[in-house]
Formats: sequence, structure tokens, C-alpha cells
Amino acid sequence: MKFITSFTLTGLLLCNISVMAVQVSQKAFIDNMVAQHGFDKSRLIYLLSKAKVKKSILKIMSRPIGKARPWYKYRRNFITELHIKKGVKFWRKNDRVLKQAQRTYGVPAEIIVAIIGVETIYGKNKGNIRVIDALKTLAFNYPRRADFFRDELKHYLLLTREEGLNPLAQKGSYAGAMGIGQFMPSSFRRYAVDFDNNGKRNIWTDNVDAIGSVANYFREHGWQTGQPVIEATQVRPNAIEYLLALKFEPQYPIWKLKQKGLLYHGNESNNTLGLFIDLKTEIGTAYWLGFKNYYVITRYNRSKRYAMAVYQLAQEIANRYAQTY
Repeated sequence: MKFITSFTLTGLLLCNISVMAVQVSQKAFIDNMVAQHGFDKSRLIYLLSKAKVKKSILKIMSRPIGKARPWYKYRRNFITELHIKKGVKFWRKNDRVLKQAQRTYGVPAEIIVAIIGVETIYGKNKGNIRVIDALKTLAFNYPRRADFFRDELKHYLLLTREEGLNPLAQKGSYAGAMGIGQFMPSSFRRYAVDFDNNGKRNIWTDNVDAIGSVANYFREHGWQTGQPVIEATQVRPNAIEYLLALKFEPQYPIWKLKQKGLLYHGNESNNTLGLFIDLKTEIGTAYWLGFKNYYVITRYNRSKRYAMAVYQLAQEIANRYAQTY
């Protein structure tokens, strides 16, 4: 006969409490969706019962946050011959649509192409996890960001109803990002567009809608047509700490940054708003002056390294594309 120790009993009790908390949370979620959005309760119970909790996702999300890779290592994942070559090919194939998106939304073709390249290598790596599985897992089993993912689950159920999609069939990343441009459900509902006017917003397999949706996302976040993105700069050594402590937003006029030690010699007006950026290269730290458009790229992914990768990939693709004509 095996005896259950007090430690085992405590563990079982905590496990039962955890399961009960998830059940209560799901019930509250379902009740809210019924009351606020008119969903059928039995249908929601069925959908969530069919959604699976993925331990692999929780393992990924719970990994200790280590020291971020320096820029020069980070860029190696995205500024590659593969990304550039396939980017040019994607641009050629979708040239007409990219020109239309640039005219409609004011966002350069190379920026749109680079975003799609960084996100999914032009649709190759869109993710193979059911979106409802990812969002159920994180909404009810990942307390640190449960509120965020419950909101995304809400938007996912709404968008599948609005678009006439099967909630159990759509696939994406382990965090619920979807399609060629990797939109979260809330971003899909706010920014995805039916750019080919066929009555559907298809960002999973339709390059036209994916291109239009990325461009619309940028415009809605304040992209400034024809304006710069980022420029290399220098700084007085005793001013670095002060400048890096400033808020990461383009809200400081260049003249004020110069007063504090920025050594900028570019062509932008002293009244232009900017933000100070540092990135580690193989030979030391490089400094940059980012403008509104650089900040807009960070609204897609809130990382200064990500934004620089998109910008530099865009430049490489544009240069290679120009050489082919």
C-alpha cells in the first residue's frame, strides 16, 4: 500500500485549485462573450472544449529571459542572401500590387516587402499551430499575460464570425499571430483590408490582402510618406547616458538633442523630432537618430533591433531590385 505524503497532498490540492481557476476563468469569458457580443453559449463551450492546451507553448513562453543578443548577431538572422533574393522575387511577382499599396497608403514597397520577409520569409513560415489552441493556452494558463491573450481570443472569435471562418481551422504562430504578415487577431480586425475587393480579408494565402494590410497598418500608425527613417550619428561620450535615458519616442527636436550632446550633421531640420538609438556592432557601439517612421516600424514589433533589421533589409532589397531593371 502506498501512502500519500503531505507534500503530495499539497501538490494535488494546488493542481486542483489551478484547474478550477482555469474553469472559472473560461466560464467568465464565455459568459462575457454571450452577454457582450451575442455568441451562442453552447457553441462557445463546444469550441473551447475542442481547443487544446499546448504545453509546448507554455514552455516557450516560460523560458528565462536571457541577455538580448547584440545587434550584429541579431541582424544575421534577417539580413541574409536568402531574405534579399526572395524579397526581390516577391517584389517582382507582386509589383503591381505593391505599387498600388504605395500609392494608396504612402508606404514604400521595400518596407512592405521587408516586413513580410522578416515575419515569414514571404509567407513560407506562417506557423502551423491552430490559433484557437495557442490563444486558449495563453489566455487561461499563462497568468503573466492572460488578460492580453483573453482579449486576443475575444478578437479571434469575433473576426472568424465576421469573416465566416472556421475558428478551429485557422493556423498561426505559437502566440496566435496569423498569416503572411503575422497579424494578431486585434490587429486583423483593426487594420486588415480586402485589398483585392473580393469580399474577404485573407491574410493567410492572399498576397494582395497581406500587402494592403501591412501598408494600412503602417499608415494608421502614422507613417510619413517621403520622410526619413533613421540616420547614423555621433554623440559626445559624456552625453550617452543622458540620451539613452530619454523616452523611446520621437518627441525630442534635434536642436534640443544637440544641446544635450548629440553630434548630428545630417540634412534634417533642427525642429525635426527624433529619438536616440544605440546598437552594438562587431567593432563597438554605433549611434543612430531615429525619426517618426522608425518609431512606426517598432509599432509592428517593439524592438529597436527589429526595426533596424526591417529598414536595412528594405534597403538591401531595394538596391538589388533596382539593379535588375
